[in-house]
Amino acid sequence: MRVSLTRCTSFLDTTQGCSASPHSDDNLFVWSATICGPQDSPWEGGIFSLRLTFSDSYPASAPRVRFVSEMFHPNIYSDGTLCMDTIQEQWSPVHSVASLLTSVRSLLCDPNVNSPANPQAAKMLVEEEKEYNKRVRRLARKTIE
Repeated sequence: MRVSLTRCTSFLDTTQGCSASPHSDDNLFVWSATICGPQDSPWEGGIFSLRLTFSDSYPASAPRVRFVSEMFHPNIYSDGTLCMDTIQEQWSPVHSVASLLTSVRSLLCDPNVNSPANPQAAKMLVEEEKEYNKRVRRLARKTIE
């Protein structure tokens, strides 16, 4: 069953630390999203921006999800694109924008270092966790400057 994006509205979920809405009224297939860094993590205090691009086959196919904010994470490519099962082989039309962003937020604190999009970040997390956390905290501060 195909759902028209014209019936979708923006959302704000302060309990899950994320929000999203169409980037402009001219194109409802491109959304801007925000994820707040999870508490008690090196990401805490950061406000990270993403871009979601939907195809006309949504929700049968996952949107493209890319961080606009600078990121350093084992499962995020240098261009901000995510390497995440939920938007790849495990996509299901039951996922909403809210559940997708909640999964992305969760990924920040629970990376998969065995399948890295950024091998440097994965290696640093495994071998030099303190340095990795310092770098992440610097990025989080940078998002609110």
